[in-house]
Amino acid sequence: MTNEEASAMMHAYVDGELEPSKCVELEAHLAANPAARAACERLRGMAAAIREEADYHLAPASLAAGVLGAVPDAPARTMKAPIWRLLPGTGVAMAAAAFLTWTIATGYLKPGESERITQDVLGSHVRATLGQHLIDVASSDQHTVKPWLSARLSYSPPVIDLSAQGFELLGARLDYVGGQPAAVLVYQRRRHVIDAYVRPARNPAAALALTRDGFNIQSFAHDGMEFWLISDLNRNELDDLVRLLEQHPS
Repeated sequence: MTNEEASAMMHAYVDGELEPSKCVELEAHLAANPAARAACERLRGMAAAIREEADYHLAPASLAAGVLGAVPDAPARTMKAPIWRLLPGTGVAMAAAAFLTWTIATGYLKPGESERITQDVLGSHVRATLGQHLIDVASSDQHTVKPWLSARLSYSPPVIDLSAQGFELLGARLDYVGGQPAAVLVYQRRRHVIDAYVRPARNPAAALALTRDGFNIQSFAHDGMEFWLISDLNRNELDDLVRLLEQHPS
């Protein structure tokens, strides 16, 4: 891989949007190239500073209604070609932008419990990363981590070692999410850190998968527990971790 190719991939890599095979190539290049590695760290630092300092605002509820009102009725079933094939280049871009706006307005930015927890998880992960305090108990041994967490919480969270599947357990910490204490299991996939927040599923939110500020976030409920995962790891590999956790009894 050349320096030019690595530079072209860097933003997608930092944002967690680079496909796995390209991640492997780029990480090999970074490992052997101090200058490229330094450039990547500068980019990470800038992205982290933006996430920490920038103001974020929920989209107003009226946005969803406005976007939906502007969407035309569905085309007749006799139409053979998808509508985007019939549009000129600018039309494709406008249609894509309208669809993205509708998706955000009607799904990802709905105020409520899911949004509050999303913001809590995002803020917690960013603070822990910037403050370099990701772990309270450092161990890959689930028989060390689980008792430590159980002694400090009113519940016993599942602690699952998935090192054999490529997700190394680094340890855990305690945090506060959605108004409740939560165990945070810290995994690593190559150089990507994944925080898995675990708490009793008293009123579990619907499963979701979204991207916020360059981080992929997923949530699901399993065996009486609610899980929230966040990482700059790409979506496909984060899906793999979700499936592994869902397959394991709590």
